[in-house]
Formats: sequence, structure tokens, C-alpha cells
Amino acid sequence: MSQATYNKMWADAQKDLDIQLCKERGEFLQPEKDLVKVFKLLATSYIKYMQIFRHLEAAHDQLVHQQKQAVIRQVLDGVIGRILEVKREMVKLENSEFHYIDDILEDLKLLPEDTEVPIPRYFIKEKLEVLQQREKTLDQILLDAGLQIEEPVEAMTPEEGVRIIQVAERARQGRRRAAFMKRIYLKENKEKQPKLQVQMGPSPDDAATCIQKVWRGYIQRKKTEKMREEEMIFLGMSLPPHLETMSVSQMHARQVNTPQDEVQETHEEVSIKDKLRETEGLYIKKNFQDEISQCFIECRHIVGKFPDYPSEEAGGSMTVFDSQKTAEQIAEELAAQREMALQKKDQKGKKENESKKKKEKEKAGKKEEEEGWKMGPSNFLSIMEEGSSRYKDIWQNRDEQWDFLQDHDPELIKEENRKDVEEEIRVQVDKVMQQELENLRLAVDGEGSGKQKKGKKSEKKKATTGRKKIPELEQDLTPDRTIDSLYRELVEEGLLIKAKTVNLSDYVGEYNYVGTALLQAGVEPMPSLAHVRQLIALYGILPLGSQTVHEKAPLVKALLLAGPGGVGKKMLVHAICTETGANLFNLSASNITGKYPGKSGLLMMLHMVLKVAKQLQPSVVWIGETEKIFSKGGRKTDDEMNPKRLEKMLPKFLQAVKAQDRVLLVGTTTRPFDANLKPFCQVYQKIILIPRPDYSSRLVLWKHIILQNGGVITNLLNISCLANLSDGFTQGHIVQVVQDVLTELRLLQMTRKPLKTEEFVTPLARQDPVYKEEEESFKAWYDKTPLGRARIRALADKEKEGKGKSKAGNKKKK
Repeated sequence: MSQATYNKMWADAQKDLDIQLCKERGEFLQPEKDLVKVFKLLATSYIKYMQIFRHLEAAHDQLVHQQKQAVIRQVLDGVIGRILEVKREMVKLENSEFHYIDDILEDLKLLPEDTEVPIPRYFIKEKLEVLQQREKTLDQILLDAGLQIEEPVEAMTPEEGVRIIQVAERARQGRRRAAFMKRIYLKENKEKQPKLQVQMGPSPDDAATCIQKVWRGYIQRKKTEKMREEEMIFLGMSLPPHLETMSVSQMHARQVNTPQDEVQETHEEVSIKDKLRETEGLYIKKNFQDEISQCFIECRHIVGKFPDYPSEEAGGSMTVFDSQKTAEQIAEELAAQREMALQKKDQKGKKENESKKKKEKEKAGKKEEEEGWKMGPSNFLSIMEEGSSRYKDIWQNRDEQWDFLQDHDPELIKEENRKDVEEEIRVQVDKVMQQELENLRLAVDGEGSGKQKKGKKSEKKKATTGRKKIPELEQDLTPDRTIDSLYRELVEEGLLIKAKTVNLSDYVGEYNYVGTALLQAGVEPMPSLAHVRQLIALYGILPLGSQTVHEKAPLVKALLLAGPGGVGKKMLVHAICTETGANLFNLSASNITGKYPGKSGLLMMLHMVLKVAKQLQPSVVWIGETEKIFSKGGRKTDDEMNPKRLEKMLPKFLQAVKAQDRVLLVGTTTRPFDANLKPFCQVYQKIILIPRPDYSSRLVLWKHIILQNGGVITNLLNISCLANLSDGFTQGHIVQVVQDVLTELRLLQMTRKPLKTEEFVTPLARQDPVYKEEEESFKAWYDKTPLGRARIRALADKEKEGKGKSKAGNKKKK
């Protein structure tokens, strides 16, 4: 598509965003007691924001103009953060990570695919060179350590080459000789046959009839095939040809994407800061000095002495540059700032203030319960509003009719960089003018500022009172080592591994289309694989991919993936790393056995992992079979063979991860019920239960995996039958069965021997399914988690309210 198309897409997304922001200011600020109405409002906003997110991401990826990309990026980060905030409110309201919004999608005339979370492509594109270089470094370290074997290039010896040539030449000569002998044989036979026998044969009429019969049968079979296909399409049993195959326009669009990426790379933003410093730097510096000196002279005439120079914490000379204030107001503000600084240093009465705050919070909570639900404060509304205003001021009515190259605008870059240049010059001016003020004090008033003495006292106070114990993992235990050396050591020890290239879209699964109907019938539905895919994108990929989103969105430090074996937990871990370009650290119990023994060794290992993860963020720390770390009973010793030695250190590890650190702890488990629940849930704040696939997901899985492994689906292969037969089997089982059937020999026979349903039945029968009892044990365990208990309490309260209303209604009737 052209640049004009994506410009229009951006404009439409901005209009939708303005409408949504108007709704936020109106509906979300009013308290509401009807929780059903609240959830519908939140779900509608979630869907609308998801549509805006998809359009903005497409425009950001395809537009060539880098200044447009910067504006879209700001709004895009704001929309992503707002989606996460709305999701948090939905979870609080329903006490569940999985939501069924089929009825709302039906009202909005949308498909479940419209709620799919898009993965922004700039997560990888912006740092592609860094990731490629890091991958080369990792491969080289693994080769040097002998942990990865380089694929040998098989070069044959001269003798082998000569032998192959001889075999091929002899075979060619043999075929030529055989053809020659065949011609001689046929010629001799022809000469031996009598002439009458040669003339004998079918008459021309019989030959024509035979040809007609064969041709008419062939044509009729083709017509019957075509009629059957049209009937299946009419009944909705198969897709039309234009949907099954990629259109020419789609192929052309894919080819166009590559040159657009190249144009984006060539349009590098030109840095004009140096030019601004050269041309306007002296003028800005002189203006600052004149304004500051004039202000302090006026202050002395009014107050009788020179004021103290504002500190950096108070904003420095920025307090002087407000042209709307008089010298008297500035003098009063400076005096007030000094008093506030003294008050901040006094740390008395902290406990009383904390108790007052707690009481106020309790009162506020009671008021909220009485008034009804109300949306909490947002960190992203201001970002979206600022981005929208920038769009309206600069780009909405901009005439780009003659801007064919879509190159950068120097004037816009100057306006953006002028503030940074002024701030840099202001810091330099503050240092010069502070010294000049001291000289004026000494020359005119004959006194100094006396800041040095106060500074010494404050330093002494800080030395005595400001000593806080730094947590163990936040101390730098390796100050003399570089990040490269720590990185190499972790790779050699097998703690930093290479992530497999797997996209989140490869985790195939359908939606649960009857979730709302089951809830209305009083049955709690099992989550679908599409819900799992959405949660991985929301809690794992989006925060790790964007620094702004991670710092201001609801912070998720740890994520637990629980489910039976073969449902794709490890695949999802690798997908998070692939989509965000994150490093993958493996701290599984089986991997750290025998490494870094003792308490000091364990502390050093976690320190190295945390230091490298923070420095080379984003990073994912994966703990497989994490239930062994929190297992019930077992040895409590600190030897290197005990997986429980990580139990006490993981909370400290998470405490050392701050909001600005894009580090995510991901645990996977097939037996969560073997772990102590309380410490387990204290570490993993988000728990995602992954079920076995349902019928619709299995139907899509069979098709996807067969085609992925080189198979061809024909009418002889009943996919629906396979989906029914594989009830209780996981994705891993289906992959194993398809790989067992589609061997190299079977793929060669595919053209003359199509695949049949019976071929997959026997290998499927050899697999061990996930029985209903195991699935029920996962459900029972999840009900004991904090969110599960809250969900059960909420459902019990609803039942009580329903019974109370029904009794009241019966009494009225009587």
C-alpha cells in the first residue's frame, strides 16, 4: 500500500483515539455500582484500544517519515500502557485472568481475531544489528567452549570425485547402448513380420470411438469434481479458492515491504544540535546571564540583600525564567524553597504520617465501596493526550502534496532539540552565575553564602543517619569485571542459552466460542489457547519490548506457566525471547546442579545473572520444573545438589529488579500441586493455567502441523475425525504423531499415494493422553491460588445475592 493509505490509517486511528479519550473523561470518572455494566464498559474500551493499537502499529511500521514515526511511537506506547491498565481493572473486577466477551464482540459486529494482541515490529527492527552481533558472539563462545558443534562442510577426496564421475559416465554409456540395441531389435522384428499382418488393426471408426470414450469420461470426472467443490463451498464445508491461496496483490504487498524498510533505514534523522549550539548557543547563554543578573539586582533592591542561588533540586535558574513573576514573588519563592528544603531534611514524625495515610486509605476504600466502582488513576492518558495534540498541531492539516521523498523536516528537528540545547546551556550558566553571585556578595555586602559550613554539617548528618544496609543482590560483587567477561562465563556454564526462533503466532489455537453461554449456565469454562496467547503478549512481550510501558504500566516481575506436559510452556518462553530480542537465562533445578556450590556461590551466580540481565536488557530468566524449588518437605541443606537452595533467594532476586529493569522471571511447571502454595504464589504474581486443546484448537492444529511437515491435505484425510479422536492429547502428542507418519519415504510417495486418516490412528494410540483426573487436579490447585480463592468468594457472594432476591420476590408474591 502507498504512503497515503497509511497516512489515512493514522488519521483514522487518531480520530478513534480522540473519541475514546472523550469517553474516558466522562464515563470512567463517574462512580458506578452495577458491576455488569462496568465490565461491559471496560471490555468495550479494551476492544477499541486494541483496534487503535493495531492501526497505529501498522502505520508506524510502514510510514517512511521518521518524524511521523516518533509521534506515532509516543501514542503507541500510551495505548499499549492503557490496554494493560484496563486489563488490570478487568482482572480485579472478575477475579480471573480469562474473560469471555463473545456477546460484546457480537454487538460490535467484530470477530474474536480482532482482539488478538499485535506484536509491534519495532521491538526487533530498532535493534536488529545489535541482536545479530550478539547472536554471532554467542555462537562463537559456544563453539569455543565445545557446547555447540559446527556443522561440518563435507568435502570429498579426489579419488571419491573420480569414482562418482566414472559411475555416472558408465551409466550414461549403458543407457545409450541399451537404446541403440532396442532400435536394432525393433527394426529386425519389423522386417520379419509379413506385410498382411502389418496392415491388420482397428478401423479408423473404432479408434475414434475409443478416443471419444476416454475423453468424455475424463471431462465428466472433471465436471463432477468441480460441482462437488462448489457444493462444499456453498454449504460452508470448505474455503473458496481466493481465500485458500495468496492473491497477487498480497504477494506484491509483501515484496513492497522490503524496499520500504530500506528507505526507513536510509532516512536517518540528522542531528542539528551541534548547529544550534554554534549558531544560537552564545545568544542563549548571554540572555540567560542577563536575566539572572537583572533578577538578583532587583531582589537586592527590594529585600536588602542578595538571595541564595536556587539549588539543582529546586530547578536551578528555571525559577528565574518565569516572565510572569515579579522580583518580589521570586524572592518569596526562594525563601519558601529554603524552608521546604529544611523541612525535608527533618525525618521526625514519619510513623505518625504513615498511620494517618493508612487511615485515610481505609476511609477512601470504604467511600469507594459505598459510591461504587471508579477507574483508578492512569499513567498513560497524559502521554496519549500529548501525542494527540502534537498530531493536531503539526500533522493533521499539513500539506504533503509535494513531499514525495518523505524526508525529515529540519525546522521540526530544531524545535525539538532547542529545548535540550537550552537545558544544557542553562546548567553551564548556573555554575558561572553561582560563582558570580558569590563575588557580588563579597564585593557589595562583604559576606559569603555560608553554604560550605552547612554542607559539612549535612554531610556529617548523612554519614551518621543515612547509612542504609544495601541488599545482598544489589551490591556489586564483581566491580573489577566487565560485562563481556561475565557474559562469557554464564554462557560457558550453560546458564545463558540460545533461544529458539519461535514466534508467538506459531502457538496455534482457537478461541472458546461458547464461554459466555457456559458462564450463563453456571459452568466455569476452561481457558482456550487463544486466551493463553493473549496473556503471554500482555504480561510478557509488550512490557519487555518497550521501556516506557515497562516503567509506567502495572509491573509484572514474575510469570508462572502451569499445565500438563506437551502444552507448549517452553515454546512460549522461547517465543517471548524471539519477539522481544531478549536474552534467555536458564536457572532450572537440573541446570544449576553442581554449579556455584554453597551460599556464597549461589549469591555470586544470581548476582552475575542479574547484572548481565540488567545491562543487556530485555532479559528472561527461566526456571523449568520450578515446583522442585518450592517442594513440600525434602532436604533443607544448602549443598549444590539441592534445588530448594533457590527458594529463599528468589524473593530477594525479584526485590532487586526495579521498574526500569526489563527483566522477567518465568517459571514452568507440570506438577504445581507438589509445591508449597504460599511461597510459590508470593514469588509468581501472575499464574497462567494452560489447558489441553479443545476440539476447535485440535482441528486447526492438525491442519497446521501436517502442512508444516510437508504433508498435503486431500478429501481422503478427515481432519475432523482426527480432532475427535485426539481428545485428551496435547499439542506435543499431535506433533510427535505427525512426525512419525510423515517420514522422508512417505513424503516421496505423497503424489501417488495421498494421506489417509487411518495412517495417524495407530501412532496416536501409542501416546499417553492427559486424563480428566489430571485436568481436575490442575483446576483444584488453581482454585487455591489467591486469584482462584477470590473468584470462588465472588461467585459465592453472587449466589447468595441471587437467593436473597428470589426469597424477597417470593415473599412479595405471598
